[in-house]
Amino acid sequence: MGRVRKALARLSVIAVLVVALGGVGFGLYWFQPWKLWQDETVEEALPGVVEVSAPASVTPSYEPAEQPSATGPQTLASGELISHEHATSGTAKLVRLADGSHVLRLENLDTSNGPDLRVWLTDAPVKKGTAGWRVFDDGKHISLGRLKGNKGSQNYVLPRDVDPSSYNSVSIWCDRFDVSFGAAELTRV
Repeated sequence: MGRVRKALARLSVIAVLVVALGGVGFGLYWFQPWKLWQDETVEEALPGVVEVSAPASVTPSYEPAEQPSATGPQTLASGELISHEHATSGTAKLVRLADGSHVLRLENLDTSNGPDLRVWLTDAPVKKGTAGWRVFDDGKHISLGRLKGNKGSQNYVLPRDVDPSSYNSVSIWCDRFDVSFGAAELTRV
């Protein structure tokens, strides 16, 4: 009888350890806590804009290019990112390119890294504090894809069939936990 109890106790301990290890493994996969210490910087130029630079010791023998004309990239709306679940800053701009396509540009973005972060264009109002954390999936929204990096300047192409005037805000959205890391209200220029 004593051997049976010892065997059952040993099996119980092994079962508890297996369940605990499985829970830890799942928790690590789900929360991905290491991303809080990993920054990913992405620096993209605005499409259609060519940057020309010369070495500091060389004087260019040409006149600098004129500013983009009315047919060049045009900012239609912009706004400053505010913090929600995580400290977030930077500027969001809705830009029409020379070919008529649209991009959402995040400039000088600085937010936390996290699991399953997306860039959403939404029709929800931007609210400060915890009241604004979960409003963006209540109305109309479109995912422009995964956040390319939690720092830097980057572009997100709007699908051709999307009317950008139907949306008035941007959210850095954590799809895994249904919460906004930060958001910007887009004000028409």
